[in-house]
Amino acid sequence: MEQYFAPHLDKQALQGMTALGLAHMGDCVFELLVRTWLCTHGGSKVKDLHRAAVAHVAAPAQAARMDRMLPLLTEEEAAIYRRGRNAHVHGVPKGATPQQYAKATGLECLFGALYLSGRWDRVNELFCLTMEEEAHAL
Repeated sequence: MEQYFAPHLDKQALQGMTALGLAHMGDCVFELLVRTWLCTHGGSKVKDLHRAAVAHVAAPAQAARMDRMLPLLTEEEAAIYRRGRNAHVHGVPKGATPQQYAKATGLECLFGALYLSGRWDRVNELFCLTMEEEAHAL
């Protein structure tokens, strides 16, 4: 039986996926982390949780988070990020600049690749390091 909850794709399989395919997975992973973080930091009203989650997963917020994360990346991780950042997207949401959307896509590509390769500790580490300032604001 396939293990979809905890995948372990090899490097070749990840390279065979498109950057936007990895970003599709990373979008889900990042949103799950944000929702978990919000719930474990005292969020209780669904309306407030939803608004906060949307604010965190929006392209401008992800781009700012990526700016903080970039110095923490290994060479391999930075290459995955650049692959996503340079992917050809067909549209940019009106709330983001093309540069912000490219950085957000890079972040999602990185999180997707790390998750699919079974490197969940590294996903969590990068997420936590960039969320520290959020925790101090609460």
